[in-house]
Amino acid sequence: MAQRGIAVRIFDAKQAAREASWAGAGMLAPGGEIDQPSPLLDYALNSLRLWPEFVRELELESGIRIDYRRSGGLEVALTDDEAELLAAKAARQAALGIASEPAHHNGSPARFYPDDAVVDPRDVTRALLQACRNLGVELHEHEPVLDVSPEGRWIRTAQARYEDSHVLIAAGAWSSELLRGVPAVLPAAYPVRGHLIAFSLAPGMLNPILRNGHTYLLQRESGLLIAGVSTEVVGFDRTLDPVALEEIRAKAARLLPALASLEPSESWNGFRPGADSEAPVVTRVPGTGILTAFGHYRNGILLAPETASRVASLID
Repeated sequence: MAQRGIAVRIFDAKQAAREASWAGAGMLAPGGEIDQPSPLLDYALNSLRLWPEFVRELELESGIRIDYRRSGGLEVALTDDEAELLAAKAARQAALGIASEPAHHNGSPARFYPDDAVVDPRDVTRALLQACRNLGVELHEHEPVLDVSPEGRWIRTAQARYEDSHVLIAAGAWSSELLRGVPAVLPAAYPVRGHLIAFSLAPGMLNPILRNGHTYLLQRESGLLIAGVSTEVVGFDRTLDPVALEEIRAKAARLLPALASLEPSESWNGFRPGADSEAPVVTRVPGTGILTAFGHYRNGILLAPETASRVASLID
C-alpha cells in the first residue's frame, strides 16, 4: 500500500512481528499441505511463484539480506501403507499442478517436490519493518487497539482515537476480538498452538525440507535445524509442553537418525491463526471501510506476498 502512495499506520499490541510470523519455521511448500481442489490451491501456487521477486524487492527496499532458497522438499514414507498413500497423493497433486518425482531417503521411498522453498520469517519481518519505515509507514508498537468503528472510519487505543478512510484487521488469532462491533458475519478466528524445537548444527547438513506426515525438518543458512510441529487447540496458553516437545524430538530422529543423540538448543511455541474457513479471510466488509486478512492457519508465510497483493488491490 505504501508503495502505491497510500498513507499507512500500523498498530501492534506488542512488539511488531513477534507472534505467529516470528514463531513460524518458514516452509513455502504447497506440496506438503494441499492434495485436493480447494480455495487455497490457486492462492498458494500464485504466492509461491511470487516469492523470489518478493525477496529481491524486500532486500532492495530494506537493505537487509534474507535467508531464502528453493530447497525442494522430500516427503518420506516410513511404512508400506504410507508409501501407498504417498503415491496416491502425488497422483492427485499432479492433476492440480503440484509437481513431484520419485525419490528415496535412507532406503525409504519418498517423493521430491522441486518447487518447495524455505525462508527465515524473522529475516522477512525484519526487512518488512525496515522497508515500511523507509516508505514512511507510521508504526505504533505496544499500542493495542481497543475499538474499531462499525463503519471502519476510526480506531481507538488507550492513547488516542485515530481517523482514516479504511481499517485493515490483520491480527491473526486475535482478529475476531477486533471485529466485535462489525455488522457482518465473518468466520471466527482462533489460536492453534504449535511447538517447535531447534538444533545448532554445522551449515549444509540438510538441504531439502524433510517431512513425514505433519513432522518436518528444515535447516537455516546459519546451521540452525528446526523440527516441528505439534497441533493443539488450548486457547492462548503459552506453556511449553514437555510431552509435545519430546514427541517432536522422537519423530525428528526417525526422519534424521543423527538427531537421536543430540539435545535441542531451543524450543518454543506459537499460535497459528486458525479460522472457520477453507481459505484465509481476505475481504472487504460490505458497506464499510473495514478490510480483513486473517485465518492463514499453517500457511501464513507462504501466502504473504499474495495476501499483500490482494489487500492492496482491495484498498486501491
